[in-house]
Amino acid sequence: MLLKSSSLLLYKNKPQSGAEVTSDVQKQTQDANVSALTATILKLQQEKNKLQKEKDELVARLAATKAPDVIKPTTKPAPVPVTCPSDWHLFNNSCYFISTISRDWSGSQAFCQTQGGHLAIIHTAEEQTFVWNLLSRGHWNAYWFGITDEHTEDQWKWVDGTPLVGGFWEVGEPNNHIDEDCGYIVKTRVLERVAIRSWYDAPCSMFWRFICEKEMNATTAP
Repeated sequence: MLLKSSSLLLYKNKPQSGAEVTSDVQKQTQDANVSALTATILKLQQEKNKLQKEKDELVARLAATKAPDVIKPTTKPAPVPVTCPSDWHLFNNSCYFISTISRDWSGSQAFCQTQGGHLAIIHTAEEQTFVWNLLSRGHWNAYWFGITDEHTEDQWKWVDGTPLVGGFWEVGEPNNHIDEDCGYIVKTRVLERVAIRSWYDAPCSMFWRFICEKEMNATTAP
């Protein structure tokens, strides 16, 4: 029994070889490195969490103090001003031409159509006054415009087919004195004559000067 105990004690106290010592040192070093790396990772994670928290707080403050977005109105292209050809006169969105030649009513309408328009259609006192002011005074200066009752007597219609409402007839007109189915405007030297009482009817075969009109659509600048 004593022999066995001595042998066991001798074994346990047996000095380690150089390889075994080196292995233990390496293991301890590795353990220390792992511990240091773990501590570094933990520290970085904590710093990341802190930065994320600060970022979230800043975003929240910015959202609380930021003024509401101003909705900018949709920018539309500016319309190009309406212009009239040479010798035509602008009123609202229409151009008017006062002829210096004389034709019958249908010939006058045909000429206006070749210019891209028609005999003038006049709906308002302002339009009537504008056109009348373009006319020259004379003994009996007469100008065809775009009204007729040649299809049905006393049912005056414009050249676009719409019926006349109201009008600016002279007192006693229209009177269909001698089969007078077309309308014209008169401007004389009599200063008391006014624009809103200057329409007459006459036979469509008579030769007068005339008034053309063409509507102009405002174009849009690119």
